[in-house]
Amino acid sequence: MSIQTINPATESQIAQYQIITDAELKTKVAKSRETFSKWKTDPKKRAMFLHLLSEQLRKNKDSLAKIATQEMGKTIKESAAEVEKCAWVMEFYGDNGETFLNSEVINTDARKSYIAFEPLGLIASIMPWNFPYWQALRFAAPSLMAGNTILLKPASVTMNCGLQIEQMFLKAGFPEGVFQTLVSDSKMAEKLIDSDINAVTFTGSNIAGSKVAQRATSQIKKCVLELGGSDPFIVCSDADVDKASTGAVKGRFINCGQSCIASKRFFVTKNIAKEFIEQFVQKTEKLVVGDPMSDSTDIGPLVNADGLARIEAMVKDATSKGAQVLTGGKRLGSKGYFYTPTVLGGISPDMAVANEEVFGPVAPVTIVEDEQEAIKLANQSQYGLGASIWTKNLDKADKMSALVESGIVSVNNVVISDPRIPFGGVKHSGFGRELSRYGMMEFVNIKSVRYYDQLVQHHRVE
Repeated sequence: MSIQTINPATESQIAQYQIITDAELKTKVAKSRETFSKWKTDPKKRAMFLHLLSEQLRKNKDSLAKIATQEMGKTIKESAAEVEKCAWVMEFYGDNGETFLNSEVINTDARKSYIAFEPLGLIASIMPWNFPYWQALRFAAPSLMAGNTILLKPASVTMNCGLQIEQMFLKAGFPEGVFQTLVSDSKMAEKLIDSDINAVTFTGSNIAGSKVAQRATSQIKKCVLELGGSDPFIVCSDADVDKASTGAVKGRFINCGQSCIASKRFFVTKNIAKEFIEQFVQKTEKLVVGDPMSDSTDIGPLVNADGLARIEAMVKDATSKGAQVLTGGKRLGSKGYFYTPTVLGGISPDMAVANEEVFGPVAPVTIVEDEQEAIKLANQSQYGLGASIWTKNLDKADKMSALVESGIVSVNNVVISDPRIPFGGVKHSGFGRELSRYGMMEFVNIKSVRYYDQLVQHHRVE
């Protein structure tokens, strides 16, 4: 069996890859386990390797960016920025990882007590296509620094990106088996979970994530899920409309709208709705759609024909139920999976754009009476990944941040991932965290150790 990759801007075939066999998977798992026994022993050496990888990523940034743009269609400037961010996350854990892993001394009735943080072992990483470098490496950096080894199953549509990541590790001098990429499909992913691994991390849809969790936990294997999002973008009555409308364009249309933390549902208080919508539409219409390899392009194609069809169907569903197309709303050109950046008004709760994750360049805008209604509608979602709130009143922002049901809140800015803060959601957006020290702690054994001089006789309960 083989995997074929397609350029979404031209619809031409890029390459074809042969899926690994069961025997090859077993060999790779065994290699990772063998390497783990040495890799886990020296955190200073691991930190050094992470810095070397950071250097390789920057050195090869242009070529890596070109591959990502060709495989999944994001603009070349976004691809280059993604590689740069990957270099940063390696630096961050190279600089801070050893400190994060320091044992914590605790006072107890024992002579000496401490908490140690030890690696779990071999982690399976099942990753999507929309940020093919960043999503793989934002997990890999803390996990590798903790002393784990990794087997990556990349998305089929960005297979070369996944293979290039492994090449960067080898160029940086990492021992073979620390990080390996598998040319595989969903069936092989199931076999990977069933193999001799210790834990699984998955980023993708909530439907696929539930299957991963079920399979992993049935075998008592730890898993972290970073799933979909339908992030609310709340524009309060006292918001700076110019800044909010600029943020709306940035938050909705990054990566052609194909981001789990993209702003997806827009709630605007009625007193400033007209002004906000006018500016949002005007700024959206200035976006340049076209060849993603051009530095002047803002919006490239959707990842594939299925992604384009889903967006067309969602807009059709909305308009059939009374939504107004304020700008965009159509496919562009006869070649490639291009869709115009779209803003919809007149949104009602029965529309798919109000309930489902909109993974493309479509922004549904709902006018609300006040902030209370905005929070109510924002929380009426199966998702709870991120949220952004726009207001000049920070006391109001504090209160609203506490009320919104999400793992991340950003005030007067769009939601972004950052190595310094934990990343993850609630409800159907998953569980567990990536990034920061909390992300590192997901894949370690938190071991309690106590030293006694003699047996304590008075314990009555275990």
